[in-house]
Amino acid sequence: MPLSKIFQRILLITLGACLMGIGLEIFLVPNNVIDGGITGISIMLSYITGWKLGFFIFILNMPFFFIGYKQIGKTFALSTLYGIIVLSLATVLLHPVPAFTQDILLASVFGGIVLGIGVGIVIRYGGSLDGTEILAILFNKKLPFSVGEIIMFFNLFILGTAGFVFTWDRAMYSLIAYFVAFKTIDITITGLDESKSVWIISDNAQEIGDAILNRLGRGVTYMNGEGAYSGEDKKVIFCVINRLEEAKLKDIVTDHDPTAFLAVADIAEVRGGRFKKKDIH
Repeated sequence: MPLSKIFQRILLITLGACLMGIGLEIFLVPNNVIDGGITGISIMLSYITGWKLGFFIFILNMPFFFIGYKQIGKTFALSTLYGIIVLSLATVLLHPVPAFTQDILLASVFGGIVLGIGVGIVIRYGGSLDGTEILAILFNKKLPFSVGEIIMFFNLFILGTAGFVFTWDRAMYSLIAYFVAFKTIDITITGLDESKSVWIISDNAQEIGDAILNRLGRGVTYMNGEGAYSGEDKKVIFCVINRLEEAKLKDIVTDHDPTAFLAVADIAEVRGGRFKKKDIH
């Protein structure tokens, strides 16, 4: 990957993690409103123990860093690790800053917006700030639920737990913040569905296909095509990936053929075939 792209990824993951830290420490946490996922668990543990929020965010997400390394790849895992470190430090540095508002509804809405923008930026550039999605991908292999359904069940359980740790009105405000953040992420990233179909047309189709197999662990299908204008025979690659792999796939295509035609589309559902990842190293 070119140095400029690496620098861009680092800069934007830093920005996204800092925005999430602002959403947490300036809006949500001071008003006892939580987020979903590992972050929500961290907020409750921090409240109960009095320890720093950043400590729990870092410790609880570490197992998912190692899982992500094996299941999704080195680039994603390192981007996630960096994002979690920045987020943990941001929450520590921002903790002394007074809350922007004491109005719980405003804090829930605007905290969700700021947090959602931050998370969306990080996901868009190939990282993650919460291990919930990785956990859901693993459970998806053994349970008859989609990744999105597993994430929602998990988050609803965490948000419900907030009613026992704080109060039930805070749990309901947390639910508002969660859905605002979820929708904001959806807006920040075009195409938030778990699965995406990818079409690639390139003169280096074989090399790109091999790289997808080896670096992403995804199966590919080759099809023969013909250019309507040129009349030349073209080999077309088709594959299905999840959204966390999109940034890495684009890097693979760019590395082997910067002029390749690439089309990515959302998929509502995937059935049959062999939509399974093999381990990558």
